Amino acid sequence: MRPCPSGAGAKSRGRIVVKTRRAMAVLALLAGLLACGAASATDVVIEAPNVVTISPRLVTSGQPGAKALAGLAAQGFGAVIYLAPPTVSDAIAGEAEIVRQQGLEFINIPIRFGNPTEADFQSFVEAMARLRDRKVLVHCQVNMRASSMTFLYRAIVLHEKPELAYESVARVWSPEGPWKSLMVSLLRKAGIQFEPY
Repeated sequence: MRPCPSGAGAKSRGRIVVKTRRAMAVLALLAGLLACGAASATDVVIEAPNVVTISPRLVTSGQPGAKALAGLAAQGFGAVIYLAPPTVSDAIAGEAEIVRQQGLEFINIPIRFGNPTEADFQSFVEAMARLRDRKVLVHCQVNMRASSMTFLYRAIVLHEKPELAYESVARVWSPEGPWKSLMVSLLRKAGIQFEPY
């Protein structure tokens, strides 16, 4: 083997080091992208407005279509809580039957959007307690009722940090009027100092 002319070996080794560093950087970037992809793969895929995955066992959304509702059992759901009156314009005819035919429990708490009450929240708490061992979809029309009631449940009943629990509401809307009033009232009653924004 011939020795490299003076300086040529250093240049060659330098190029190898640079190429190795670039390759390692590219591999690190790819590993990061794959990790991000894996994390998002845990999100539930439901064809509905404003789907928010709270945890592997709890998802909120707007109104899913009939086809999406018919596929819930295949995604591991055990129950659906519907928080709008079944008479709203975009309600799915026969939703309860579509859900129950898959062996899932269906609960309807028909919250009037312009007048949510503490009694509505108590009904939601009772439903969530009954379904605690199942994967649950909580939905309404656009995920305003669902995100709000689920936030209150997480903050008041599960004692999650309200700042963190509220992030799932903020992804959908900023409650105002009777919804903000109800939130503030129930949080204060539970001794939680948090101001919905």
